[in-house]
Amino acid sequence: MAFARGKDAWGISDRSGFRYRLREMKKEWTGALVGPDEYEPKHPQLYPPRTAPDPQALQNPRPDRIEPLVVYVGIPLVDLPNPTPIRGIAQVGTVTVTTS
Repeated sequence: MAFARGKDAWGISDRSGFRYRLREMKKEWTGALVGPDEYEPKHPQLYPPRTAPDPQALQNPRPDRIEPLVVYVGIPLVDLPNPTPIRGIAQVGTVTVTTS
């Protein structure tokens, strides 16, 4: 089967139905044959994203260290001759320290 080629070959656009030179027509990613002024390339968001494989394990793992949590509350850091007692009143989110 012979196909038309050369300067006298014409084609009909699948989108608009206009006649264009066959050598100027472009094939879209949808398979439609359209004229050069109607051509739309595939949008980059339609390409699947490149993904890397998820890491599976650490190369040189170490066990967790258990460190003691020490919090000093109400203990004076300096020995004063006449220390004042410290009393704490707690609320959600805040701590108020008062002396009596």
